[in-house]
Amino acid sequence: MPPKKTRVFLDSNVLLSGLFSDTGAPRLILDILSIDLPVLKAVTGAYNLAEVEKNLQAKMPAAIPVFRSCLKLMNIEIVPLPTKSDLPPMAGMTAEKDLPIIASALQGAADFLVTGDKKDLLRIKKNRLPFSIVSPAEFLDEVLPGLLKGLVPPA
Repeated sequence: MPPKKTRVFLDSNVLLSGLFSDTGAPRLILDILSIDLPVLKAVTGAYNLAEVEKNLQAKMPAAIPVFRSCLKLMNIEIVPLPTKSDLPPMAGMTAEKDLPIIASALQGAADFLVTGDKKDLLRIKKNRLPFSIVSPAEFLDEVLPGLLKGLVPPA
């Protein structure tokens, strides 16, 4: 039986940062998710993709096709837009603009939400959600080593 894939939900800022940097934690996360490891599954929301494309359209419209091709390389699962009825149970948890991200991560059965949003998302109290919210660096330094343990047989 194959190992359970850990579902890694990527926030918009991680997607954008990873796309436009050839170094740094967001880029490394995108690269790792692109190699289709048996223990990881990339997930994001249609809401997040719309947010990324809105930013690209305003600042770098020529980058949109590159962004879309990167998504295909990662074989990323896209969670549909949350409905208005999905949002009220989370009211007050974080900034209203971020509620669709939380709803999408819930709908996508995320194990981890990776975000660079220190102001709002990373401040949500632990244990309020069935997934952990971590920064890109925390994901790489603290989470990923445990997930990869056992993939490489001992020498």
